[in-house]
Amino acid sequence: MPEGHTLHRLARLHRRLFVKRPVAVSSPQGRFAASAELLDGQVMTGAEAHGKHLFHRYGAGRVVHVHLGLYGTFAEHELPVPEPVGQLRMRLIGETHYADLRGPTACELITAAEARALRARLGPDPLRRDADPERVRERISRSRSPLATLLMDQSVIAGVGNVYRAELLFRHGLDPLLPGRSLDRETWDAMWPDLVALMRDGVRTGRIDTVAPEHDPRRRGEPGRRDRHGGEVYVYRRAGLPCLICGTPVRHAEHAARNLFWCPTCQPEHR
Repeated sequence: MPEGHTLHRLARLHRRLFVKRPVAVSSPQGRFAASAELLDGQVMTGAEAHGKHLFHRYGAGRVVHVHLGLYGTFAEHELPVPEPVGQLRMRLIGETHYADLRGPTACELITAAEARALRARLGPDPLRRDADPERVRERISRSRSPLATLLMDQSVIAGVGNVYRAELLFRHGLDPLLPGRSLDRETWDAMWPDLVALMRDGVRTGRIDTVAPEHDPRRRGEPGRRDRHGGEVYVYRRAGLPCLICGTPVRHAEHAARNLFWCPTCQPEHR
């Protein structure tokens, strides 16, 4: 599932390509057809992200809410527009580009009030200027749940997924099963700006890079990471491989139906 930086990249791109311009909206697949008809030819007034949610704003308080989920993709291309192929949920056509949305978990037309209510259920997003880290800390400090659970809870903190969770915990030497209420204030005060910096870098590059230059395996003549996520990471999807810092094999387990990766030496068990 795309993490928060991906949605912020989309929002930034869509602001550049479509906002303040009339947009042709259609649903070749048909599942969004009635809503597309209401929006077709209207001016898109804004595009923003909150966590893993994307919002396109139009006049009269109309908002298109998109959640890509596990399989959704938004692809942008220069004109001209080809004939639609496959299950195309929504197509946007602007003055110079078009964008095709396929396979999202959600693509729905909602009101501005409904969008505000949806966002109110989400935790602060580290990539938004209105994010309040103290609100996140308070939720974590009151909880007996493990940090591995809390960091993935979108009502606690919005936009963090498997990769950022694993890497943030490693970078701060934290046992993934440490109860939230056992996290000290000093560590949290270091974690939040680190997470903000990592995610902002993800928005800039479109990759998740978390490895310090001195630990980069490519500096030792070893091959870099190759998978669809891109970027160099310490533990995510490196189960059984030596930790880039201490050499201990990276561990893997299933936690709350998601894959969890950590180094048992650099992230010692909480007692």
